[in-house]
Amino acid sequence: MIQSAGSPAFGAYVHVPFCTKRCDYCAFATWTDRSHLMDEYVDAVCIDIKRTFASHPDRVATSVFFGGGTPSLLPAGDLVRILAAIPRVDGAEVTVECNPDTVSLAMFETYVAGGVNRISFGVQSMVPEVLESLGRTHNPESVGAGVLAARAAGIARLNLDLIYGGAGETVEQWRHTLEATITLGPDHVSAYALTVEAGTPLAEDPSRHPDDDDQADKYLLADEMLTAAGLLNYEISNWASSGQECLHNLLYWDQGEYFGFGCAAHAHVGGRRWWNLRTPDRYIAAVSTGDSVEASFELLDVGTRRIEALQLALRTRGGVPVSSLSADDRDELGPLLVERDGRLHLSLEGRLLANEVAVRLR
Repeated sequence: MIQSAGSPAFGAYVHVPFCTKRCDYCAFATWTDRSHLMDEYVDAVCIDIKRTFASHPDRVATSVFFGGGTPSLLPAGDLVRILAAIPRVDGAEVTVECNPDTVSLAMFETYVAGGVNRISFGVQSMVPEVLESLGRTHNPESVGAGVLAARAAGIARLNLDLIYGGAGETVEQWRHTLEATITLGPDHVSAYALTVEAGTPLAEDPSRHPDDDDQADKYLLADEMLTAAGLLNYEISNWASSGQECLHNLLYWDQGEYFGFGCAAHAHVGGRRWWNLRTPDRYIAAVSTGDSVEASFELLDVGTRRIEALQLALRTRGGVPVSSLSADDRDELGPLLVERDGRLHLSLEGRLLANEVAVRLR
């Protein structure tokens, strides 16, 4: 651990590609048939981390995020071994995504001893039939049990990840999910509209595709209920108690810099964005032979970086400078925008139509 004085924000993302079952809507780089590679994969990630930071001794992580896949499928000792390899400041935010049915008190106690201080539960819904329609494996009871176990181990910072708009989900079922979520008292909630990704079982069944108007109604309900519960919207799909915003996500939205480790992980430093080999097999092989794990990259020119920074900022509570939109566009988009202290912010209606505003940024 490194003292935090003066350390600039810098992130480390670790991708864990293993799952017991692939959700019907998931297009991420995950596999259900590669668990036999776990030991080799953990070794490879640790080697990659040590090599990368050794060649960049000035870089220190202020936030670490384990995503997937299902990071909680890794033996807890292996996950904290990966974490131990990452140079990070004292008190760095360390988040692990967990499926509620893959956790235990013992696992969380190991996490805490290793430096994990934030958990993000993949809840999606608190209604059994909705969970089944999404292809999830857990039940609502396991969510409550997981939250209790995390708190018993000393992890106070908890995010509950929700998805709304699945086929057959009623507004009342979504209301129940929100009520049950709020009752658990998380300091952070993410609520995402179900999206159709090419190549997924969801994409292949048009009868299950979400309805835009239904999703808009559910977003408005989420904002109403979460705000009333003291969770303030700080990015279109994210609400948090004051001071409990996810630092790692803020890093992304501020166009910050970070390393990515594991297969398919992305990284961004100095306007260069790159991503790793997609499969765990190829990633392990490249590390073992000392070859680059990079699959490809892109260089962001000044103009691209500026527009991208505005598009990201538009989604957040901070908004964008008034000059980011022409006077004509501001007039035309009037109801979608709120001007405050020389900056433009999305109104509640504007959050539903953020892309309409984003394409006009200059």
